[in-house]
Amino acid sequence: MKSILSIWRYITPRTNLAVLFFIFNLLSVLFGLLSLSMLVPFLNLLFGQAELVTQHPGWSYDAATLVKVFQFYLSNVIIQYGKVQGLVFICCLLAVAIFLKNAFLYLSRYVMSPLRNAIIRDIRRDMFHKMVGLPVGFFTEERKGDMITRMTSDVSEIEISVISTLDLLFKEPITILIYLVLMFAISPQLSIFLILFLPITGGIIGRISKSLRKQSADTQSRLGGMVSILEETLGGLRILKAFTAERQQEERFNKENGHIFHLNNSINYKRDLASPLSEFLGVLILCMVLWYGGRLVLSTPPEINAGQFIMFILFFTQLLTPLKSFSTIFYNIHKGNASLDRIRKILDAENPITEVPNAKKLETFGAAIEFRNVTFGYNGNTVLENINLTIPKGKMVALVGASGAGKSTFVDLIPRFHDVISGEILIDGINIKEYTLHSLRQQMGMVSQEPILFNDTIENNITLGTTGTSQEQVIEAAKIANAHNFICQKEEGYHTTVGDRGSKLSGGERQRVTIARAVLKNPPILILDEATSSLDTESERIVQDAINNLMQNRTSIVIAHRLSTVQHADEIIVLQKGRIAERGTHAELLQQGGVYHKLVAMQQVK
Repeated sequence: MKSILSIWRYITPRTNLAVLFFIFNLLSVLFGLLSLSMLVPFLNLLFGQAELVTQHPGWSYDAATLVKVFQFYLSNVIIQYGKVQGLVFICCLLAVAIFLKNAFLYLSRYVMSPLRNAIIRDIRRDMFHKMVGLPVGFFTEERKGDMITRMTSDVSEIEISVISTLDLLFKEPITILIYLVLMFAISPQLSIFLILFLPITGGIIGRISKSLRKQSADTQSRLGGMVSILEETLGGLRILKAFTAERQQEERFNKENGHIFHLNNSINYKRDLASPLSEFLGVLILCMVLWYGGRLVLSTPPEINAGQFIMFILFFTQLLTPLKSFSTIFYNIHKGNASLDRIRKILDAENPITEVPNAKKLETFGAAIEFRNVTFGYNGNTVLENINLTIPKGKMVALVGASGAGKSTFVDLIPRFHDVISGEILIDGINIKEYTLHSLRQQMGMVSQEPILFNDTIENNITLGTTGTSQEQVIEAAKIANAHNFICQKEEGYHTTVGDRGSKLSGGERQRVTIARAVLKNPPILILDEATSSLDTESERIVQDAINNLMQNRTSIVIAHRLSTVQHADEIIVLQKGRIAERGTHAELLQQGGVYHKLVAMQQVK
């Protein structure tokens, strides 16, 4: 129930719709009740089973007086126009009541539709906002397919299993309460007898539905695994075909698909049992009521008359439908709760990358970036330890070392993709935690080893994160990045769609577009994470020229495996097992004959 209540915060801003929905449902129930409760007394009056009411009983808000008032008007019709016209009067009254009942029912659904859809829209909005706000490290522990499933399948499950039952949760309690009050008014004894059996019914249904939550959670988790396999298969299709591993991947997919098949069957068996089981239990209770109520009617003297008993049974039959709906709600809520729990894991995830109150805005980068006794790690493993380094403005610093030495982690700490465990990083003498995240990252541009492009036009990929740029500025940035010529050769030029992850472009073309993006942003601090390591010789030369253009008059932090690209760095930092093993210029480090010398010898850099 706690998970269901978490949806309430999405309803609160639309209280007016919820109130209208409640009112329309109440009116719908009342007019439905009017059509039923008036029928038996009117027919008794029409067919001579009750005396005609010739004197107005006066106005009062109790049900008995209202019935007498309507009987008075019907009696006048019968006296003046005869019983046939009285029957017409009853039919017209019944038709009007049913019309108003269904009109208000439609209005209730009319206001419920935008309420339901707004809840789903806001859940998706909040999830996406939270996902893009969480630190990069959060997603290293999560499967991409599982995250996609939470945004799509889990949200859809909430719409089907939970949001779709909100109208029933608003409506059915009103119906049940009104009918129970009327049944108590007819016969308290018979009503108490009935209520004694309702908890038994609820207990049976609750026992069956209890396992739905766990099974539904398992299903959604399996579905996330299946989507991950699908995403991996589409991304690595060339490798699968090259290694003739299609069958192996199919077996992985079919295994997950088979698990989902069996889990869904089990869930549906139990959920589909709700309606017939509740109906059967309702009929059993009806039989008990008929037996007990019949004894009350046949007793001497009778404790209730036959008309009252018929009215009681009529009300009880109308009570069966909302009770049956409640059993379905019970099943659906248990099933939807699993998806709510998975979504709340995202929405309630703690984001350790936060801004201090009244954080400063980093307007310009003026002096230096300083690492002061910085230590960082995760999952109990230390990645960087006691790092002390100053990077003056306008200088190029290169990070080299074996894979796993901590180079990428080092540069990720500067834009606060992660926060240090101990020590501090300062820009212009101020801890970066004291700056706003937006202003801090606005001072930086990044070109990564894998070019990250979105399935959009080349122009929109270049202008990513930059607003108010002109076409001329985009073209100038592309020229600096050596990208303008190949872009112009495309049929649609800068409006060419790059495809999924830039699949319509070559590796060198993709990288030059990302460099153009960094040029257009024009950041004072530039981070290059092995930007040419995956390129062929010709593409590397073109991209390296573009990078050299990009690094002019900027503070550059460069990660490189190909040491030929960093020989002219102002300072080279050699990382080994998370520590600074050596530092100096290319010539100084060669003279030392240490770790850097060995790396150079292996690559035969002269």
